[in-house]
Amino acid sequence: MNYNAYFSADSRTVEACIIGTGGFGRSFLSQGLRVPQMSVRIGVDVDAATAAAAMRDVGISADDIRICDDADSARAAFEAGSFVAVGDFALVADLPFDVAVEATGHPVHGARHAELAIAAGKHVAMVSKEVDSVIGPGLAAIAADKGVIVTPVDGDQPSLLIGLITWAQVLGFEIVAAGKSSEYDFVHDPETGTILCNGSSYDVPGFAPFACMGDRSAAEIVAARAEAASALPQRAVPDLCEMTVVANACGMSPDRPDLHCPIVRIDEVPTILSGTEDGGILSRTGVLEVFHCLRAPGEISFAGGVFVVIRCDHDDTWDMLRDKGHVVSRNGKTAMVFIPRHLLGLEAATSILEVGLLGISSGAHSPGHHIDLVAHADRDLPAGHRLAMGGHHHSIEGVSARMMPAGALDGDSPAPFYLAANCRLARDVAAGELIRMRHLEIPQDSVLARLRKSQDARFFKARKSA
Repeated sequence: MNYNAYFSADSRTVEACIIGTGGFGRSFLSQGLRVPQMSVRIGVDVDAATAAAAMRDVGISADDIRICDDADSARAAFEAGSFVAVGDFALVADLPFDVAVEATGHPVHGARHAELAIAAGKHVAMVSKEVDSVIGPGLAAIAADKGVIVTPVDGDQPSLLIGLITWAQVLGFEIVAAGKSSEYDFVHDPETGTILCNGSSYDVPGFAPFACMGDRSAAEIVAARAEAASALPQRAVPDLCEMTVVANACGMSPDRPDLHCPIVRIDEVPTILSGTEDGGILSRTGVLEVFHCLRAPGEISFAGGVFVVIRCDHDDTWDMLRDKGHVVSRNGKTAMVFIPRHLLGLEAATSILEVGLLGISSGAHSPGHHIDLVAHADRDLPAGHRLAMGGHHHSIEGVSARMMPAGALDGDSPAPFYLAANCRLARDVAAGELIRMRHLEIPQDSVLARLRKSQDARFFKARKSA
């Protein structure tokens, strides 16, 4: 694809507003200074000073930034050509920009921002997968009713994976599995008997014999590595959350609710992530999955990239492609095609331009509601306990996630993970149980809960009345 030709339909500049100026937001602001057809002059954070500091951090002169605490001063600053920093999106929602980029990662605040943006006639680029996993399909439908679009963003794995899946579909490939590598590699050093992951070093003295697959079966090597690396966390809520977004865009589902999440070398992926009939670990094909990229120090990383495992239908062609370095399974039946990158806000502009210039989402035209990301108690949780969300991964201590078939919520329904986040428990939940809606005390004014109720009515009305 020639991107210059693709985006030549309209030569105007797309104006964007970034909501949330953390790591993603700062990288987006930085690249916004360089993308010819995009401008990012509005920044929103918990307070205006934080947004202004992010602007200065990426090289914007303090003289060009206006900190505003009301809508009138924000409009005057924008019209004067300044960069505008505010502490509440409501102050700038009516300014003449095209796309609101929601990157707070906060489920409730993100839902409010998306609703405000849609009501103001803005497109929404939804970086906050936490919001998307609870009400993404509903927000997309509300936006469509208003003549605007909610889109995922290139730079994050869901959009990149949706692109790769649909590329494979257009070309007629049979998709055996699709997914991403986990955010941080498992870097195994046989000399020290350790695995380095996300800046932490773990002792794994029994791992070395399983560092290479050899002639072992997929099931055997996956189980052996998981046991030998049991000191490391091998499930991360953000990974399942991102696969939930893809599931609702593409109509795919996982092989198991908590994913397999095997520890796999890059060249082993099509061997291990294939059906059991082909020697892999999947009980069925056409599924979503995540793997931990195992490598030695100095070996190339998968960089949190995305992949599809496809069926090799013509032996001669795939023999030729294997000779060219493509990653083919050891039995020659499947192969992996992959994109070893996600560049956060540095490449998000392609989605912003796509929606702003062409009126096209980087995700599904009309995402369905196929999968819910739900909360699972990993330890006993007493009544009154607050399910506090925190940390870089927006996790909840003592709670993991599962990908389950979606449905309209009632008291007995498993609670969506990020709807449960920051709520208190109304009753005890035992270890090993799913946290259900009746277990939660949800604030009456929760915009997230209100929008989820609206989404349920839209997607499950026919099923409920049947």
